[in-house]
Amino acid sequence: MKRILILTAGFGEGHNTAARNIQEAIEHLESDEAVVDRIDLFDSCYGKFSDLLRQGYLTAINRVPLIWRGIYSIFDRTTFIEDVLVAFAKMKQALDWLLRETQPDVVISTYPFYNFLIEEIFKEGKEKNFVQVTVITDSITVNSFWYRSWSDYYVVPNADTASILKSVGIDEFRILEFGFPVQLEFLERTKQGVELDAIQRPKILYIINSGRKKATKIIDELIKRKHWKATIVVGKDEKLFKNISDHVKGFEERIEVLGWTDKIPELLLNHHVVISKAGGATVQEAIAACCPMIIPQVVPGQEEGNYELLRRYGVACFAEKPSDIGSALEYLFENEGEKWKQLKSNLKKISKPDSSIRIARFVLEQSLLENTPSRIFPSLSNKVTELNFSLVKSTSSQPLLCDFHIHSTYSDGRLTISEIVDFYGQRGFDCICLTDHLVDRKRLIGKFCELTGLVLTPTKVAEYFETIEKEKKRAWKKYGMILFCGIEFNKDGYSPKTSAHLLGIDLKNPIDPCLSLKEIIAEIHKQKALAVASHPHVFQSVWGPNTLFLWENQQEYIPLLDAWEVANRNDLFSPVGLKKLPFIANSDFHKPKHIYSWKTILYCGKDPEEIKECIRSNRNVAITLYRDHKFGVILQKNMAELEIA
Repeated sequence: MKRILILTAGFGEGHNTAARNIQEAIEHLESDEAVVDRIDLFDSCYGKFSDLLRQGYLTAINRVPLIWRGIYSIFDRTTFIEDVLVAFAKMKQALDWLLRETQPDVVISTYPFYNFLIEEIFKEGKEKNFVQVTVITDSITVNSFWYRSWSDYYVVPNADTASILKSVGIDEFRILEFGFPVQLEFLERTKQGVELDAIQRPKILYIINSGRKKATKIIDELIKRKHWKATIVVGKDEKLFKNISDHVKGFEERIEVLGWTDKIPELLLNHHVVISKAGGATVQEAIAACCPMIIPQVVPGQEEGNYELLRRYGVACFAEKPSDIGSALEYLFENEGEKWKQLKSNLKKISKPDSSIRIARFVLEQSLLENTPSRIFPSLSNKVTELNFSLVKSTSSQPLLCDFHIHSTYSDGRLTISEIVDFYGQRGFDCICLTDHLVDRKRLIGKFCELTGLVLTPTKVAEYFETIEKEKKRAWKKYGMILFCGIEFNKDGYSPKTSAHLLGIDLKNPIDPCLSLKEIIAEIHKQKALAVASHPHVFQSVWGPNTLFLWENQQEYIPLLDAWEVANRNDLFSPVGLKKLPFIANSDFHKPKHIYSWKTILYCGKDPEEIKECIRSNRNVAITLYRDHKFGVILQKNMAELEIA
């Protein structure tokens, strides 16, 4: 399962429009294989204050555009971004938690501020385990906020904007000229071939999104031309809707008034011209629909670039006064619409109605390499047959490649249990253990985690055990691989020193996670299973919450635990090794990328009891960094005589 996180903000409709359309396209392409979360953290974290900021933004661009120009310029030139970030500490904390809990494969930002937060979260050099994509919603006059912080890729609406990014030093391969993400309906209707009525009966679309004081005068210009038909879109403002409806009484046959509507694509495709300000979303949707524009207003800053794009390609007219708008429309439609046809032809050269699909495909490709085992190394199935597994457990000592800490889709992993079996089996592993999260729901954090859907819930535990039991037989028959059933018991507190994660390896029956740690360990041992301290020390290279309770109380727990993780993912916990404690090394696997991490090598018989005894006795145990998918095959073929101290 692929997981995509889209971060957006409500400061200008372009950001939300882009985010919404990308989500729609991803779900259209892979509705069953991709989970898409679209979140506005400004709104989630600050609520009413976010509404005030949004209202202040709208007031600035509509009523005091010159002041907004100054603000826009300050953001473009400011070097005090760290001071700005301090004011958004709550949002940084929320994003940190969100990234850790959802473990996205790709993070898409349609608003530039999020990239600064991500940079701050990972400023200590910890590994990012996702691909970062920024979708720039502006054209030509691109504020430096868009590119001053890191992003793996930048999606831009056109070649002109791509040139701007190249000029400031962004690598060309990181700039993707896919277009502004518009609704899929543009592509579908374009394929069907939309034909407008004869130009002798022009249809005008007027979207009132600002400049409301002159709205009635513009409508009067439309009413004057008796052979024109018009559709007026006023949005969610009920008072404005009533005022405009009253104003056009008696002309309803020619003038239709709409409130909020989700039919903008259809309206753009079915009208000859649209009158609207040069907002990012509206401009790009008009381009996608090949609908020429009349621009009555250009907000300083980002909209100047949008209008410049239209001007460069000869697809719009600027007409600030209502009378000028009427004259411009007449000019477009005279001589059987000669000028209108020219603008229409120019638009077809730059229209990208497939933009959202192109972006969605790219995003899914980025997660494909991490999420589809059978497609990563298609030749692996042939290599597996070379191992010639026996279907009888071998009690003769041999090197065994093992991973005892793996998460599936039953908690916050990306692969199903069946996919995990194939993924590890194809790589020649000898023993693995599924250890999905089970939380102490008596703790507040545990209760919250259960609501996220990223941990095992009590209703799913029985099914989890049954599924692993079925897969055990297939894992052995097909790959000669031993599959253990396990649990990672989460005892999360408010600080690292009050938090502990405990692995139960080779469990036969469920255990109540609300028991105390010592009681859980006792229940694990009753089942002749292993109790292992999970990532007991401070993470250095891997990004995640520290769980230090067991280490802080090691003297109390050393006699109770069978082993301690000396390595987890890419982290080595040297203090564990220095204490000469029984140890193993694990992936803490959530998605295929995590296979390239520390693993355990045991030298013992390929038998569940021998494997567990080898770990308990801490003899013939070693760790290795797994770096090549052929490693398991090489190990089986070339290390038969290896004796591991």
